[in-house]
Amino acid sequence: KMTLLLALVALISAFGSSFQYGYNVSVINSPAPYMQDFYNRTHFNRSGEPMDNNLQTILWSLTVSMFPLGGFFGSLLVWPLVNSCGRKGTLLINNLFSIAAAILMGTSELAKTFEVIIVSRVIMGIYAGLASNVVPMFLGELSPKNLRGAIGVVPQLFITLGILVAQILGLNRILGNAEGWPVLLGLTGIPSLIQLLTLPFFPESPRYLLIQKGNEKQARRALQKLRGWDDVDDEIEEMRQEDRSEKEGKRFSVLSLCTFRALRWQLISIIVMMMGQQLSGVNGVFYYADRIFLSAGVDENNVQYVTVSIGAVNVVMTLLAVFIVESLGRRILLLAGFGLCCVSCAVLTLALNLQTTVSWMSYLSIVCVIVYIVGHAIGASPIPFVMITEMFLQSSRPAAFMVGGSVHWLSNFTVGLVFLYMEAGLGPFCFLIFCAICLATMIYIFFIVPETKNKTFMEINRIMAKRNKVEIEDDKEEFKDFHTVPGGQGEKKEISSSEL
Repeated sequence: KMTLLLALVALISAFGSSFQYGYNVSVINSPAPYMQDFYNRTHFNRSGEPMDNNLQTILWSLTVSMFPLGGFFGSLLVWPLVNSCGRKGTLLINNLFSIAAAILMGTSELAKTFEVIIVSRVIMGIYAGLASNVVPMFLGELSPKNLRGAIGVVPQLFITLGILVAQILGLNRILGNAEGWPVLLGLTGIPSLIQLLTLPFFPESPRYLLIQKGNEKQARRALQKLRGWDDVDDEIEEMRQEDRSEKEGKRFSVLSLCTFRALRWQLISIIVMMMGQQLSGVNGVFYYADRIFLSAGVDENNVQYVTVSIGAVNVVMTLLAVFIVESLGRRILLLAGFGLCCVSCAVLTLALNLQTTVSWMSYLSIVCVIVYIVGHAIGASPIPFVMITEMFLQSSRPAAFMVGGSVHWLSNFTVGLVFLYMEAGLGPFCFLIFCAICLATMIYIFFIVPETKNKTFMEINRIMAKRNKVEIEDDKEEFKDFHTVPGGQGEKKEISSSEL
């Protein structure tokens, strides 16, 4: 069952971390003209000459793209930090990045320096890169198996909430104006401050305490608090079992993870899902949304309100995913999500090409945008992070998040960099590329990715062991050996199960 403590720790870690990832994705869209004007004025005051267009374009591209690049660097810190400082400790340290960046961005206009904004976007990216990986890992390890999917979607829910709040606060009449934008950028520090003050009172991940720290007493106490009852022997036993199966093994580094046969399909699966999630065109759809609404006859002054309503659809559908992920399962949501994205990209290509000749096509393109966002919100956005937590055991999970997170942010950065050129060269046909990526991801998930609903980490591990053609010998629930199925060598190559 869901206890108050588990609900609070999920809300505080997601609000303090994931919320700001979403907020910073979207926060510079509305005040962009005012910020570019500030860049111009600052340059003019320094040099006495107006800024030329090329320099302005480069500086603004840097302001936008430094965030996902920082996210990639943040992902590289996941493995060393969560292993040495723990999951909760990493989240607390991470808040310092966010608070520092918020102060710098909030005071940039007073200090008359735009370079600080670009540097702060890198710092905010490092923060988001860590947060987007550590929060799902932390919550996945805290949750009982029957709630792991629902709680695993909570970080994504807060990302969409962050996007929506940034869109609302960025409206012209609120903070998206010449005076308000430094406040808009600086507000990002508040959730971090709240998390920094409250998270220390909550328990660390019991799996981290028992398996990595070897402290069963603390792990038991943390688990009893989280579950709301004293009898946690079954879960402790499951952790011990996982600990025994990994005992002689080492903590996986990224290199050893990439070369280890028994985790091959898990690794390929998270790379495919993370690439599919970011390369499926979600940034392109959001980028195009304003133009699609304008062509459908929405008044220019009202487009920002329509964008906010799209953000609201995103939140509502992600909230729906929280409630249905445990009943429908992960696979169905992934397949349905990528399927909806695939179909809507195909129809959107048609609609955008025909909207000058067929009057109602512009309305069809609005429907496509909404269907696409629904698909992404229920499957493509939230579920891949849940799957990383579930497909890896304790020793390999930090390295897996580091790989998955790096792929996520590099793909995000690539789309941001390449999309404008794709759009200039291909026009609406660029959505056919996204359509193909969604289809390929869907086919892969259908044939390879198993259902993980209501299974323990060890049960999921057994399913994947068959796919990797390795056997786990099971003796009295204690894992003893891994045998690689002989590949015509006439002998069995033995690998200790601890390496799992």
